[in-house]
Amino acid sequence: MAKRISHQKSMCGVARPLDAIGDWWSLLIIRDAFDGLRRFGEFQKSLGLAKNILSARLRNLVSHGILDTVPASDGSPYQEYVLTKKGRGLFPVLVALRQWGEEFFFEPGEPHVTLVDKENGFPVQRLRLLAEDGRLLGPTDTVITFPEAVVAD
Repeated sequence: MAKRISHQKSMCGVARPLDAIGDWWSLLIIRDAFDGLRRFGEFQKSLGLAKNILSARLRNLVSHGILDTVPASDGSPYQEYVLTKKGRGLFPVLVALRQWGEEFFFEPGEPHVTLVDKENGFPVQRLRLLAEDGRLLGPTDTVITFPEAVVAD
């Protein structure tokens, strides 16, 4: 198996976070944390993941500041995993992935889970990328810019 390379020094905002969330187990752990799971056993039961792999993924998410460990809410000697501000910032990423998956990986009419607004029970609207002036943007409406090179003395 090829050794994974780190993107820690990359200037790309897509590549750099992949060190923290670049495997499917990590994204599923984060999804479950948004769904209220907090304990190791809850994650394991939900995902059916081997303990050693789950431990490694949880350690990685904690080390990258996406999850934090806190004392168990029931006062038991266990610890729980909670999303940090950085972790909660992944919510739109997971919503975008969910909506993309619903559009391209399910047949029309095929049942699937739906993300709904707790207040009214209506499905969440599709995410949209808007320009500063409110225009809807697509891939051909954007361009990547690079920082200017640092001039050596």
